[in-house]
Amino acid sequence: MTRIPSKAEILDWIAAHPTHTSKRDIAKAFGIKGSDRIDLKRILKELEAEGHLEKRKKTYRDPERLPPVSVLQIKAPDGDGDLFARPLEWHGEGVEPIVLVMPRASDPALGEGDRILARLTVVQDAEYHYEARLIRRIGTNPRRVIGIFRKGDEGGRIVPIDKSASTEWAVAENATHGARDGELVEAEQAGPKSRLGLPRARVVDRLGDPSAPKAVSLIAIHQHGIPDHFPDEVIAEADAAKPMGLKGREDLRDLPLITIDPADARDHDDACYAHADDDPKNPGGHVIWVAIADVAAYVQPGSMLDREARKRGNSSYFPDRVVPMLPDRLSGDLCSLHEGVPRACVAVRMQIDADGNKIAHRFVRGLMRSAASLHYAEVQEAMDGAPTDRTGPFLEPVIKPLYAAYAALVKARAERQPLDLDLPERKIVLDEKGTVASVNFRDRLDAHKLIEEFMVLANVAAAETLIKKRTPLLFRVHEEPSPEKLEALRETARAAGLALAKGQVLQTRHLNALLHGAAGTDDAELINISTLRSMQQAYYGPENFGHFGLALRNYAHFTSPIRRYADLIVHRALITAHGWGDDGLDTAEIERLEQTATHISETERRSMMAERDTTDRYLAAYLAERVGNEFEGRISGIARFGAFVKLDETGADGLVPVRSIGREFFHFDAEAGTLMGADTGLIIAIGQRVKVRLAQATPVTGGLELELLSIDDKPMPAGGGGGRRSPAGRSVKRKSAKAKAKRSKIKRKVERKRRS
Repeated sequence: MTRIPSKAEILDWIAAHPTHTSKRDIAKAFGIKGSDRIDLKRILKELEAEGHLEKRKKTYRDPERLPPVSVLQIKAPDGDGDLFARPLEWHGEGVEPIVLVMPRASDPALGEGDRILARLTVVQDAEYHYEARLIRRIGTNPRRVIGIFRKGDEGGRIVPIDKSASTEWAVAENATHGARDGELVEAEQAGPKSRLGLPRARVVDRLGDPSAPKAVSLIAIHQHGIPDHFPDEVIAEADAAKPMGLKGREDLRDLPLITIDPADARDHDDACYAHADDDPKNPGGHVIWVAIADVAAYVQPGSMLDREARKRGNSSYFPDRVVPMLPDRLSGDLCSLHEGVPRACVAVRMQIDADGNKIAHRFVRGLMRSAASLHYAEVQEAMDGAPTDRTGPFLEPVIKPLYAAYAALVKARAERQPLDLDLPERKIVLDEKGTVASVNFRDRLDAHKLIEEFMVLANVAAAETLIKKRTPLLFRVHEEPSPEKLEALRETARAAGLALAKGQVLQTRHLNALLHGAAGTDDAELINISTLRSMQQAYYGPENFGHFGLALRNYAHFTSPIRRYADLIVHRALITAHGWGDDGLDTAEIERLEQTATHISETERRSMMAERDTTDRYLAAYLAERVGNEFEGRISGIARFGAFVKLDETGADGLVPVRSIGREFFHFDAEAGTLMGADTGLIIAIGQRVKVRLAQATPVTGGLELELLSIDDKPMPAGGGGGRRSPAGRSVKRKSAKAKAKRSKIKRKVERKRRS
């Protein structure tokens, strides 16, 4: 007679083999045959009655475990980029199982909210309980919208705040989440989109008064999905951190390193010091020290802090707040190089010759003590002959040697010729209530340029060291412009009476010749904007393709590990390369460098868009009280639906809708970048000087609508009378050859007008 397994043995088998749980599978596993199957059936029924098992078709499973094929809902990627899912068929009483989704190369991309049917495998001795492999996707990620809730008789509707969204959303009475009329809400699509009527949504979060000053950045944070709350375990890990001592570090506390930052800086992650080189082999040379906060000492690979930092990718900065990559215990304290306080750092000592060329460098892991925390304006004022009680003691021993080293670096920069764009940066100044007090343009002092050059040099040193030591890292990559974008820039330059040569390997010096040729002319801003638009977007990558804009072959980000995860990766790489400790790059991190690069490049773009949208909303709020006023500006973009104008006073961008320009039809030429009036022949093109009237400002979306009054000091023509004409009414359906001839005619006319 075959031995019948105990109940415990059967339960263990089912737990270990969740895909082989039929009575036949169990009998086969224990060698049960013939009439002995009756006893097995009895035991299984007893286990079922006792609640240990439940029968599912012809299989048994532990009710505290998931079925081998389950419906899952995808969660947001974690800090490592891994996808976890919530099991929708979990009905147990304990902690919900953790399910890791294991995507294959052939699987479709999955996003937060997707519902999938997946095959599960139990995992032993891991941080998660199951691995899931996709069978098929059975749901989609609900679309999210941020908008103003308007209460109605049967629920309400949501007016999106996104300028590009024109469709409102209907909200059922049972899906308002208690939202009040006029309140800012976050909602998600409810059910499939209907062919008739408004799409339906349900409110998932109430964000408060949209007119409140601090709602401006909050809107952007929610709209772009920027994490703005640290989990409790991340905060606990940061709070447990202790200051680092001298053990295993080089003592740099006697070096008069100083930090130079904006007056309102929230952290201090870099310090510098320079002096004349006393090496007789380097006459007229300098020694430059750059010390950076040793964030890697506190953020260990794989820790909760590390996972959260990777998830965020970078800090996001807004006029009224910062969403940091690291909790304040680190970003504002232990990793901030405060004046007079010992702080762990990674520092690089660089030797440059009299012409600013780096001839040697070495990295150290040290302990420093900042001699002073200064800001740009006071350092520049001291150098310009107006030292204060704070800066006076540092003028001769520290500040002047810094500027002397910078003067040498300027020579090397002139020889290297990085791209020399002249585009002023806006600065929004808020009052105590959080409303816009003024909109200024940031100063570009030599103190700013000094720090920039020092940081660039340190970044180059980091990349060169890691390349030489063959240690994996993330490069900051900026590839050269595409041929198509270069040709568009060439056309713009030609229309302005300038030239960008063809038939040669493009270098930044060629673009600089164009920029310098336009300097001081009415076309200077146009050429600068067009050159910027021709550039590729910089990104992070494990492969080195150089940095075109800086005219550098080897470049990596090393100088801001408090606010950029890429820099933390480079710090860990330096730790590994020098054998400074066990907190460098681990194998798992090296294997996913490409994935990390893609992720943090995306988070960087996310922050840039959120910061830009916030600026637009603040500017719209600032200008809302000046509706009806006239402003000077320049055409900065052309689209089928109108022209974009950048206002001189604030740098704000507004739209002149094509429907508001005269009473004629305007032909849009994407290739030439123009709008041309069908009756008057009026041409609207990028770069033209204009006067406009502010017709509407909508702070909640950041939108500005403008009325065009004059172009290049010429008032707008009356247009072809009889009302606005449609394309069909003017028989503008032309064959391709005729269309091409028309575009050429427009281009020639544009050039004649620009040169006259």
